[in-house]
Amino acid sequence: MMRRATAWLGLLGVAMIALSTSRMEASEDVKETIRWKTDYRVAMRSAREQQKMLFVLFSDPANANVAEAYLENSLAEELTPELREKYVWLRLDTDAAIEVDGERTVLLNHAAFADMQGREGVAIIDLENTEAKYYGYVVSQFPFRPGTYYGRHKTRVILNLPPGTLTQRTMTFAVRIHPESPQSTLGEQSEVLLAEAESQSRYQAQIGVQGHHSWDSRFHRINARLPGGLRSQEVVAESWPGKNLVDACIDCVDSWRYSSGHWGAVRRRQPLFGYDIKRGRNGIWYATGIFGNRGG
Repeated sequence: MMRRATAWLGLLGVAMIALSTSRMEASEDVKETIRWKTDYRVAMRSAREQQKMLFVLFSDPANANVAEAYLENSLAEELTPELREKYVWLRLDTDAAIEVDGERTVLLNHAAFADMQGREGVAIIDLENTEAKYYGYVVSQFPFRPGTYYGRHKTRVILNLPPGTLTQRTMTFAVRIHPESPQSTLGEQSEVLLAEAESQSRYQAQIGVQGHHSWDSRFHRINARLPGGLRSQEVVAESWPGKNLVDACIDCVDSWRYSSGHWGAVRRRQPLFGYDIKRGRNGIWYATGIFGNRGG
């Protein structure tokens, strides 16, 4: 189930943010490139009114070295004028809090940000796609964990992900950062295929078994909804148990790499694509990619 972000709380005017801003200073170059907001409520309102994505950088107030390095070495280097205007930019301390029903809650402890694991990092809230089911939800979460570095390439991928839910966008991220540069996400993202990938991922997670369940019937149903005589093709995978969302998605792409049939589909440029992933009660994530092509 998607968790409505504190973005939702902000839209209703319920959330108030308690911030410390004096300790968060970026380099002069970054300041010139990005106009950072430091008030959650103000940033939410601005993103909503402008129908933009809200980019949130969480920074440790006790030691901002990691966030500063990310700003200077990754984010500032990848910003084009178009990307700078696509987002509203918000920088918060990791201990920033909201007040809901009279109770103070640290933002990173809210269920909407569970995949941040309480850490510094990047989160994105969709306030651009007003008619989408994920409007007002957190649609990207990339915690800065030991051993995980979001350099220029990964940052470029994050900033240019297509619209979708948190799990859909994270699967696309994992495909796009693979070192062999698979091409399947360079075509058109299909709402039909996203919905089918979501459904199949959820079914695998519910039964705790990876597979192309009922593909014979699903194949014909999907084909009937694809344009121009395109035919559907599916890949599935599962993660190792206990992985966080980002690592689970990377696990699944790696598993496809070691299957020639699956990798052939993930690697080639697909006219239409849709990816998703869901976690089962067993702690395993189940991924699905479905493509529309002429040789499926």
